[in-house]
Amino acid sequence: MRVVVQRVAEASVTVEGEVVGEIGPGLLVLAGFVPGDDRGVTSWMAEKLVNLRIFADGEGRMNRSLADVGGEVLAVSQFTLYGDARKGRRPSFVRAARPEIAIPLYEGFVAELETRLPGRVRCGRFGAEMRVALVNDGPVTLVVERQGDAAS
Repeated sequence: MRVVVQRVAEASVTVEGEVVGEIGPGLLVLAGFVPGDDRGVTSWMAEKLVNLRIFADGEGRMNRSLADVGGEVLAVSQFTLYGDARKGRRPSFVRAARPEIAIPLYEGFVAELETRLPGRVRCGRFGAEMRVALVNDGPVTLVVERQGDAAS
């Protein structure tokens, strides 16, 4: 599992002109999956993100977590995180999990987040053409990765 995490002042996802998810201060999480990812990976990632200390404390240092600041999460599935553009001009997405694998992983990941942040998790729509809008705060953007086979 690979995520791109952006600390945001606000973010939203629109599908076919309808806002399907929006948050205030918190994290926009773009999530991609590969075959071999499992519940252990999604649980680890949810725990990591909720407790990742990337919000400012009283002295302006990144020393507070999403849980500490009461922030929200907007989780968006994004298979293109596993795009490989090393060869040619068109990225290959063969490493990305197919929908029959990725959908349960994404839903499990969202459920893990909701368990840790009740009422503070919003989502995009899996497989839809989405418009994601955000106001990056900082900017703070991180890539966090964990694979199922190495998840011990």
